[in-house]
Amino acid sequence: MKGLILSGGKGTRLRPLTYTSAKQLVPVANKPVLFYGIEALAAAGIRDIGIVVGDTQAEIRAAVRDGAAWNVDVTYIEQDAPRGLAHAVLISQSFIGDDPFIVYLGDNLLAKGIVPFVERFVDAQPAAQILLAHVSDPERFGVAELTEDNRVKKLVEKPAEPKSDLALVGVYMFQPEVFQAVRKISPSPRNELEITDAIQQLIDDGLTVTPYIVDGWWKDTGKLEDILEANRLILETMERRVDGEVDSDSQIDGNVVVEPGASIKQSKVKGPAIIGTDARISSAYIGPFTSIMNNVKVHDSEIEHSIVLEGSDLRGLQSRMTDSLIGKNVKISRDPSTPSTYRFMLGDNSEVGIP
Repeated sequence: MKGLILSGGKGTRLRPLTYTSAKQLVPVANKPVLFYGIEALAAAGIRDIGIVVGDTQAEIRAAVRDGAAWNVDVTYIEQDAPRGLAHAVLISQSFIGDDPFIVYLGDNLLAKGIVPFVERFVDAQPAAQILLAHVSDPERFGVAELTEDNRVKKLVEKPAEPKSDLALVGVYMFQPEVFQAVRKISPSPRNELEITDAIQQLIDDGLTVTPYIVDGWWKDTGKLEDILEANRLILETMERRVDGEVDSDSQIDGNVVVEPGASIKQSKVKGPAIIGTDARISSAYIGPFTSIMNNVKVHDSEIEHSIVLEGSDLRGLQSRMTDSLIGKNVKISRDPSTPSTYRFMLGDNSEVGIP
């Protein structure tokens, strides 16, 4: 069995961050989202993984390399433009060959991995198996309708009146028959080959498509609020570990990870939280559900329920920062000069909240 991770999207919902960084490499609990997907496939015993890449392929290749860090072999498959998930599957046929395979969206996170999902597929051998989750707002998703004997009979993309609350999670398993199904479908109104149409084609051709209801939480990290929620959920699973320097004037409460080389002085860190390698925290408060990446400096400031990427510098902030995602090498500081003014240099589609 092979794995296929789709990492070719543009990440428009996370701009401006994704103008300069792949959305799949945005860190959650100080680890890129994409790495969780690779770990999930490796844990399921999958060693041959193809990664479909697009405009951000150089960054993804540099981060993942050949996959040796996870004891897997990675092959990169170039997609010239976002032409739909089914198109990404189709262009991967030479890599997949005649093997069954799993498709995993590179910006998805699953609480409990995919091992039972893969085992069920291997045992039952359907043409396809789709991962589903109960959601409160099914009209935002592709929705599955099931038969009485627990087979998938119909998929509807973002229905105005959903007939079930079972949303498609971004994990699918296929036999090679799916390639023929993709060749039969036509582009959608947004000019993409949709994976839901390919699965529906399998059903219409009389092949068996089975559901698997996800156990535990699932997050599509395509939006800020979902990244922050995923960050919270993963931080809650971490155990306390302090490998960096914490002075006697500082207080560490709860499950806090302090990586080697990090320094915390005259500060309070309240977990769950993680402080990255060589970070410098001084005269500061780091609140729950906060991930501070490597080489970040936080001085005379308060922050919680946020993610701060590498090399950023926060100092002298009068109000507590919360619910934020700060990119790489960002500098935010208070200028004590008078008159009191705001001074910004912001890229396209930036958002700033001022109390």
